[in-house]
Amino acid sequence: MTVTPRIKPTPARPYRSLAQEAHISLVHTAAVVSHGFEEALKPYGITATQYNVLRILRGAGEGGLCRNEIRDRMIAPVPDVTRLLDRLEHMGLIDRTRDGSDRRLVTTRITREGLKLLARLDKPVLLMHEQQLGCVPQDRLRALVALLSEVCQAG
Repeated sequence: MTVTPRIKPTPARPYRSLAQEAHISLVHTAAVVSHGFEEALKPYGITATQYNVLRILRGAGEGGLCRNEIRDRMIAPVPDVTRLLDRLEHMGLIDRTRDGSDRRLVTTRITREGLKLLARLDKPVLLMHEQQLGCVPQDRLRALVALLSEVCQAG
């Protein structure tokens, strides 16, 4: 796994409010972290969005999920979940089956190949998270998680 160079913070600029500064800092940090994550996944031939879907389906177990359930659990919304699932199915990482009694209901499950890929990714992804956030003490990471949760609940 390659380590991407850290993007240097932009020099201080005047902000109209502390909330604006926090927003810009949050968006900038998210971009840096997301870029590093995408780079870590690139050698495995999947995107962060595809990885998110595979993790959702691994967590769902053998019962699988329908398209809307996957969409509702995704970290970031995408405009066309069906096309995303089409790509993952084409790659052999998921399988979709229609319900016998209601042909409109399509259940999506992760395949053995999808599980193998996630198993190969578990350690490198954990290492990448540690490289990105390991410099922050545990108690401050807990506080960060709590603060981000507050922001999500308010939004």
